[in-house]
Amino acid sequence: MPAPDLLTIATRESALALWQAHHVRERLLCLYPALEVRILGMTTEGDRRLGSSLATIGGKGLFVKELESALEEGRADIAVHSMKDVPMHLPDGFCLAAILEREDARDAFVSNRYRALEQLPAGARVGTSSLRRESQIRARHPLLQVEPLRGNVNTRLQKLDRDQYDAIILAAAGLHRLALSARITALLASSDSIPAAGQGALGIECLAHRADVLELLRPLEHAETAWCVRAERAVSRALAGSCVVPLGAFAQVVEGAVQMDAFVASPDGRRMARARVQASDMHGEPLALAEQAVQQLVAQGAREILADLPAS
Repeated sequence: MPAPDLLTIATRESALALWQAHHVRERLLCLYPALEVRILGMTTEGDRRLGSSLATIGGKGLFVKELESALEEGRADIAVHSMKDVPMHLPDGFCLAAILEREDARDAFVSNRYRALEQLPAGARVGTSSLRRESQIRARHPLLQVEPLRGNVNTRLQKLDRDQYDAIILAAAGLHRLALSARITALLASSDSIPAAGQGALGIECLAHRADVLELLRPLEHAETAWCVRAERAVSRALAGSCVVPLGAFAQVVEGAVQMDAFVASPDGRRMARARVQASDMHGEPLALAEQAVQQLVAQGAREILADLPAS
């Protein structure tokens, strides 16, 4: 099938989402200088309801539904997402065409007054949009006051600067990509704050029948990142992971082997199941590593923790 002459990228209109779309555009133009690449900015339901908790309005899928509609209707050829925002089950007819090399997957501690999470006094206000982060903070620092924080990256930083919080927790990758690395006070170890599945990685979605687009995007796939992210997503999928479930999974290459940390917790952090599993290399299927992690979590009561979560 001949390669397309024009490719339209659907993206959210936040500064970070636009950075991601332009990054993919630049990568494509390096590979295909004659290709015309346009960017279609869109406002999603998740963007329109930034004042509400994701856990109560339908989850991170609200950030991708309009983009998928643009693909279905032919207004765009691909959509660029932060992989941590992509639902674990894609609608029929859609696929992930490529997963790009991961940025720093860790969570970042940002504060104007304190140098580390451990230095916050009892009652200090910590802002986060994530039940995953909240449960891990409450487990390790039960005297802190964890409060909801929505908005794009700059909005969240402005709320910190207006002293609405003593500290906030953000994804390090977003701060790096927006040239805001200087705002990072400290990086949280991935073993202390296990990242969300796919955190730090970009994914490109398209219609499954678009063989021309799939072939065009093939060189953008980063094999190591894709293997790890698919393993992480398999853990989350097996345990019904979403923004209403405090769950994390992070796989990385450590001394030639693949190591995965995963957890499931109650929102207050009082109940937690943790797993650490390894694969000697990436020759096997990501699903096999994910199944080991799920088995460990289930043996520690993950199903019971999930069963006791409030209905979303």
